[in-house]
Amino acid sequence: MADIIVVDDETDVAFMIADYLQAKGHSVRTASGGAELRAVITAAKADLVVLDLNMPGENGFSLARWLREQHDAGIVMLTSADSVFDKVAGLEVGADDYLVKPFAPTELEARIAAVLRRRRPKAADGADPLPAGHFAFGAYVFDANARTLSDAEGRAMSLTPMELDLVAAFATRPGQVIGRDELLDLAPPRGDEPFDRSIDSRITRLRRRTEKDPTKPELIKTIRGVGYLYPRR
Repeated sequence: MADIIVVDDETDVAFMIADYLQAKGHSVRTASGGAELRAVITAAKADLVVLDLNMPGENGFSLARWLREQHDAGIVMLTSADSVFDKVAGLEVGADDYLVKPFAPTELEARIAAVLRRRRPKAADGADPLPAGHFAFGAYVFDANARTLSDAEGRAMSLTPMELDLVAAFATRPGQVIGRDELLDLAPPRGDEPFDRSIDSRITRLRRRTEKDPTKPELIKTIRGVGYLYPRR
């Protein structure tokens, strides 16, 4: 888990973000502006700063520039303005990612995870360390707690509950062949999803959503006469 500082002059927003991230296992501190951020991060380093752009006094651009010069922390910038200029300017002064208010906490969490993956040093085997409860699925990351699949940029994929069940089955069992009957038990239809007993057609639909070339799958390999395999990377 990461040490995160949330900087926002809107106290209710800062507390909402902090509560959510703490519930996900992160250590979170808050700051209402530039002076408080400087004091908080000087007292103890942070892995990442969630930084509001529009604040009275010193704005997020200035603070992001200062963070880049003085501290090695990831920066996810928040703003209420969906402006291309603001986004480009924020990235140019050092922000790693940019999110427009209002936003879903799950999307913020996914973007934070993506920034942390990109910034953390690689392990001895060359793999990027993932937070607890997160599993690599090719270039994607499956969050078992939030039940989300995010791409390399931290964007959550729009998958059905049954498709997420399949992802969970493969992502948590790399290198293990899973039989068709077991997959049917692990990923039953939910809600108004059609009851389709053919696991092959379900896999085909998931491949269309996740594979670069569904006709040449790399994430979900067919093991003829046995089942399917997510190869260990």
